[in-house]
Amino acid sequence: MTTGRLNERVAFDIEDQTDDGYGGKNRSWQETFQAAAEIIYERGGEATIAGGLTGTASWKVRIRAHAASRAVTTDHRMRDVRRGLAFNIREVDALSDRLYVWLKVDSGVAI
Repeated sequence: MTTGRLNERVAFDIEDQTDDGYGGKNRSWQETFQAAAEIIYERGGEATIAGGLTGTASWKVRIRAHAASRAVTTDHRMRDVRRGLAFNIREVDALSDRLYVWLKVDSGVAI
């Protein structure tokens, strides 16, 4: 049984690409929904990108299960609404807990 409170606020965005009229694409993010969440720090580390080290951090996130939360995929990004931080979604577990959807998210990497 999970005892932590869902005391954080997160939003989920999906990428929207439109034609820029010059053969390229304009990239933007469109919010799909917001949810109360529990954010649990998992670990930090360093990743090598283009020959340099960059700091990364990983979290587990728990949100209530409903139709919109079960539709979240790794194509979405998650935002911490209060702090304005964006996270890559690495894994989505909508099967093992019928009450909650569990996510693994990373920060400190290109979004």
